[in-house]
Amino acid sequence: MHIEIGIIDPVRLALANAAALSLVASQVPAIIRNPLIIPKTALAAVIFTVLMQAWHFPVGPSELHLIGATTVYMLFGFAPAMLGFALGLVLQAFLFEPADIPHLGVNALSLMIPMIAVHYSFGRRLFDARLNDRFTLSKVLRIDAVYYAGVSAMVGFWLMISNDAVAMTDWATWVAAYFPVFLVEALITFGAVTVIKGLRANGLVSRMTEVNRLTFA
Repeated sequence: MHIEIGIIDPVRLALANAAALSLVASQVPAIIRNPLIIPKTALAAVIFTVLMQAWHFPVGPSELHLIGATTVYMLFGFAPAMLGFALGLVLQAFLFEPADIPHLGVNALSLMIPMIAVHYSFGRRLFDARLNDRFTLSKVLRIDAVYYAGVSAMVGFWLMISNDAVAMTDWATWVAAYFPVFLVEALITFGAVTVIKGLRANGLVSRMTEVNRLTFA
């Protein structure tokens, strides 16, 4: 989901940075209500960074990555996932890929906007005890599908407003290449939540994750 450097003009980059900062700022009230979001955000950023750095492969106009989006979302919740993306991208840009610094806003929006779509469509239902919506592999696959459809749409959007003419076939090749990644990530998420579920009686695990809010079959 990293857009190649140099194809988006500085004005659009500035607007993307402002929009990304606004989304980050929108999570501040959640932190005030629940300060535990801060360490959860740090954990989310670490997991996200490890997965992103563990495997990435250039395809067409962007790159394939293991993002771990639904993993951090299911383990830590919406606000830590959103903030973890932003913090993780900052860490990666300054520690590993300084060339990505101008694109921090673009890359953050590519991750955060699909997460908003996931949370307000299907995701938050799983954390609502009143709905008794059970956590299953099929639910994870559905949420992952929504998320990666959103990421694909965001990459398409950036390419559409870029300075370079990028063939739609190149974008379609990138989208098709992400299909096996989406399946792998769904399995990672299901496995991680299942493991943490077995540890949820531990006080630290209970406080530092959202797994107790999920309903299991």
